[in-house]
Amino acid sequence: MLRRLLTGLRSLCKGKDVVANTQSWRESAKYFDFRGHQIAYWTGGDETALPVLLVHGFPTCSWDWAAVWEVLGEKHRLIACDMLGFGLSDKPRAGYSIHLQTDIQEALLSHIGVGDYDALVHDYGVSVGQEMLARQLDGSGASALGQMVFLNGGIFPDQHRPRPIQKLGVSPFGFIVGLLMSRKAFGKSFSEVFGPDTQPSETDLDKFWEFISHKGGNRITHKLLHYIADRRRHKERWESAIIAAQDRIGLINGALDPVSGRHAYDKWREVVPNARHHLIETVGHYPQVEAPEEVATKALEWLSD
Repeated sequence: MLRRLLTGLRSLCKGKDVVANTQSWRESAKYFDFRGHQIAYWTGGDETALPVLLVHGFPTCSWDWAAVWEVLGEKHRLIACDMLGFGLSDKPRAGYSIHLQTDIQEALLSHIGVGDYDALVHDYGVSVGQEMLARQLDGSGASALGQMVFLNGGIFPDQHRPRPIQKLGVSPFGFIVGLLMSRKAFGKSFSEVFGPDTQPSETDLDKFWEFISHKGGNRITHKLLHYIADRRRHKERWESAIIAAQDRIGLINGALDPVSGRHAYDKWREVVPNARHHLIETVGHYPQVEAPEEVATKALEWLSD
């Protein structure tokens, strides 16, 4: 089913930014320097339209947005980067935090010269999105941010249900995750967060793994899991930010996600009752990959208001 959706979507895409494969994605990457590190980024879509910043999840990268890139780009200018430690960007051995990744997003926008913008954030990226909203609220940054659309992620730490590999990764024995993270182990663990009818194919998994393993990224997986502690530490700050912004945010949620599925969606409706919400009953943790047309349509609907 996933392959049919992706094939069908791509067959509709005739523009100059068509993403056909990982090679074309790699070749279209641009780079900027952030504190001595090279950060890969992409731009596309309608250069005259309001920009949308796309913030990816863990342990993947901006390739996550490939299936919705063309449809979103028909109405918006698109901007996305691989955060530090992910995808084609540099992967230092230490120094990761959500605050640092948020600094990178702001630096990217400044580098490109973006004014007003909206954002679409997923998984690890939801914490970056919440920090951006918090900075806007306290006046320390993200002043030009408008609307934000969230996809599945640990918005509420008490609703986050980490996978066994994540629990091991944040333990004193976290380095073992890096030692054991192979293509086969990744494929098994990653597939478990998808819906039963939208499972990634082996080819799909190969593509995700290509970016995860780039520059030995699979060996620092446990370092990137610092975000789990960040979420607990900044819980009050980040939840206050979405409460204050609930008139311009929304959640598109894959109900079958074992990490942040229907239970997290229900919490969203409780904590931010005036925010938008859309539940996709048949998919899991990667709705933009599992149901790209539905996600793109709903996101465009909200962002057009």
